[in-house]
Amino acid sequence: MTAPQLSPIGLRLLDRRRFLNDSAHGLSGLALATLLAQNGLTADDKLPIRPKINPATPYAARPAHFAARANRVLMIFCSGAVSHVDTFDYKSELVKRHDTPMPGTDKLITFQGENGNLIKPLWPFRPRGESGKMVSDLLPNIAGLADEMCFIHSMTAKSNTHGPAENQMSTGYILDGFPGAGCWVSYALGSECSDLPAFVAIPDPRGVPQIGASHWNSKFLPAAFQGTPFTADKPIPNLRRPPEISESTDVATRDFLRRLNEKHLERNPGDSELLARIASYELAAKMQISAATVADLSQESDVTHRTYGTDDGNKLKAGFARNCLLARRLIERGVRFVQLFNGSYAMGEGVGNWDGHKTLQQQYSVHAPILDQPCAALLRDLRQRGLLEDTLVAWVTEFGRMPTFQKGANGRDHNPKGFTVWLAGAGVKAPFSYGATDEFGHHAIENVSTIYDLHATILHLLGLNHERLSFYHNGIERRLTDVHGHVIKDVLS
Repeated sequence: MTAPQLSPIGLRLLDRRRFLNDSAHGLSGLALATLLAQNGLTADDKLPIRPKINPATPYAARPAHFAARANRVLMIFCSGAVSHVDTFDYKSELVKRHDTPMPGTDKLITFQGENGNLIKPLWPFRPRGESGKMVSDLLPNIAGLADEMCFIHSMTAKSNTHGPAENQMSTGYILDGFPGAGCWVSYALGSECSDLPAFVAIPDPRGVPQIGASHWNSKFLPAAFQGTPFTADKPIPNLRRPPEISESTDVATRDFLRRLNEKHLERNPGDSELLARIASYELAAKMQISAATVADLSQESDVTHRTYGTDDGNKLKAGFARNCLLARRLIERGVRFVQLFNGSYAMGEGVGNWDGHKTLQQQYSVHAPILDQPCAALLRDLRQRGLLEDTLVAWVTEFGRMPTFQKGANGRDHNPKGFTVWLAGAGVKAPFSYGATDEFGHHAIENVSTIYDLHATILHLLGLNHERLSFYHNGIERRLTDVHGHVIKDVLS
């Protein structure tokens, strides 16, 4: 028995049905793929992206993952944990309930022990600018720039101890052994200038922060991407040609050294470490002159010096002011990431930094003037020169402080549960406030944010996908944000 044969009309109908059915599936598949791609959920959109780096030119500029809003970052790091409730996070309830117990926290124990009563801000808050943003009188010059700022009032940290918390703010991890954020940016994007590093760290005149070079150390990333530390008062030593050596002799010596390096490379073809080392030495040679030049603040006008306060009678303030001026000079020359520190542990906790446990009002009255005028002058200078259009400024500290005083003291204990950081410049809304702590400033309750989110947002503004920028180390695809973090889209302009 033979199978029934379809008529030519039946064949045409069957083919048409198949065509329409297959087309429907194909179109729905295309639509699904498009939606997945838009949300970064396709397989390719999750694959790690490792920059293609030529060992001979590791500092060459490299493309971002997508169009960037910012070309460089200035991170101002106030070491010691600035009290958000005395600076940027106004809580009227603290004033109303001054010197009364904080509800629901009987005998609350924090980092250094038991807490006492709620204490109102030690400096009055006032509305600032056209936005009316409430900022305290502790930092009057910075407060005057509130309309330039995007405040994140719901930041949280993973540690209530300075060292691990500093580590997390700079490297993403509370443990040591991970590269600083500036190292990741240098690794991803390279440098915009040929004679200065991509990443410069500027320690406070009082000394280095608690974790020191861990802020700018490249750790498992190639050493080429380590930050270079120097200050306005202690730049990299100037190795300009001594007057007793003629220019022709100097040129001939450098040419001879170059030929020796070329011969060495011929005997060791494909040695990427040797190529990288030679590139590092060549940059170092260029930097001996360029760093001395960029740190030569005598080229700036008297008005600029007075605006920053470089001639102030307070030597620490004048030193920090010079560092702020150095930061602007580095940024305008294309340095990709500048990390400017305010506060140091070299002089002891609370003495050289913002760690106000015992006598907060007395301590902050010393630290605030050192920060305030120079930092505000730096922001204004960046704006006037048009540099904020493609520079992201991030003001950070490792955690906040309690709304209570410590029992038996006149200061506030550590508080990683809710504190404030702010952004300014390229790609962020201003004036704008995001997130909130509770009525006392004790813990974040609205749009709770993490340091992972902050890092993800900084990388995003630089045109980098924080989930894909990675480096393979010890069997793990490492990234600045580990396996966490989301871009805080609400703060983007």
